[in-house]
Amino acid sequence: MPGNKAVAYQGPGRVEVVDIDYPTFELTDGPGVNPANVGRKVPHGAILRTVATNICGSDQHMVRGRTTAPEGLILGHEITGEVVETGSDVEFVKVGDIVSVPFNIACGRCRNCKERQTGICLNVNPDRPGSAYGYVDMGGWVGGQAEFVLVPYADFNLLPFPDKDQALEKILDLTMLSDIFPTGFHGATTAGVGVGSTVYVAGAGPVGLAAAASAQLLGAAVVVVGDLNADRLAQARSFGCETIDVSAGPVEDQLEQLLGVPEVDCGVDAVGFEARGHGVEAAREMPATVLNGLMTVTRAGGALGIPGLYVTGDPGAATQEAKVGSLSLRLGLGWAKSHAFTTGQCPVMKYHRGLMQAILHDKVAIAKAVNATPIPLDQAPQGYAEFDQGAARKYILDPNGYLGAAA
Repeated sequence: MPGNKAVAYQGPGRVEVVDIDYPTFELTDGPGVNPANVGRKVPHGAILRTVATNICGSDQHMVRGRTTAPEGLILGHEITGEVVETGSDVEFVKVGDIVSVPFNIACGRCRNCKERQTGICLNVNPDRPGSAYGYVDMGGWVGGQAEFVLVPYADFNLLPFPDKDQALEKILDLTMLSDIFPTGFHGATTAGVGVGSTVYVAGAGPVGLAAAASAQLLGAAVVVVGDLNADRLAQARSFGCETIDVSAGPVEDQLEQLLGVPEVDCGVDAVGFEARGHGVEAAREMPATVLNGLMTVTRAGGALGIPGLYVTGDPGAATQEAKVGSLSLRLGLGWAKSHAFTTGQCPVMKYHRGLMQAILHDKVAIAKAVNATPIPLDQAPQGYAEFDQGAARKYILDPNGYLGAAA
């Protein structure tokens, strides 16, 4: 049986590559595993040799110590892999398939899954609806920043690519299907982006850039991206976005300079709970800033897509209220403007097949938009550190040498 190396959270600011057990078709005890899931049989699962697994901003929240993640938790929910073994109940997925793994774990059998709300599956997390690999309070399914990973409900969850050689040629684009591309697309779609829309995306990290590229794919007339990070703003401009430095003054004033009016049709929050203030408040953490700002600049009758992460437990928050996810929102403003709000995990399976087709038929270059940067698994700690410092890159881990071979 082969070994298995993986990236583990080891306390605030620290990740390490460690040796873990090779997966089996049963959940065993370990850091973050829900006790009610220990011993759970997974004959419906598949074991993957990881082709690519990405560092996500959501992982970074945990690594900064901004969640209740336990030390030793194996990280990683953005997984692309090759099937090497299937459980006795798997019927359609085959050994040798190259597949994308939605970060939401879904059973395919509950009411929510049947209604395409796979981000809030009722059967995979004993504590609450919704689950994910390698994430705090998500049921304890082992993360995929590893050489091998177990995926439950394989026939339902996995998206096989139609041609292996073509998939490996476009693997840096296709690996975005596990999370950030559908998540960004979900943010744009739920914000109501369509042909001719004006769009403001708050945040130029990978999800914000994916949302901006998605808005372009959906036909937006103008996409404006706001951030504090000059390199990330430059990355947004590299594929045709307008940009705003939110430290330079009120967003509405800068929008008026760009668009002639101080508002947009559609707003996307790709920042989440670690938001900082705008203008003179840019150095201070203010977790409600982005949401309140989006309500200010989104037109009456418009919508806000909110793929940015908000949590129920934040030990590093500045206030007692924020530590339990309670924020000072100007909900009255949103109500007065008849805004629609969409929050929560992106239901990846709602979008990933269509976005795969867009990639395979050259309708979008998502890896270029987010500046996908492959690194070996043993460089994961360096990748996390550089990403935390604001690198304008999307780091893609290559645990088994597929990306080097593809190049």
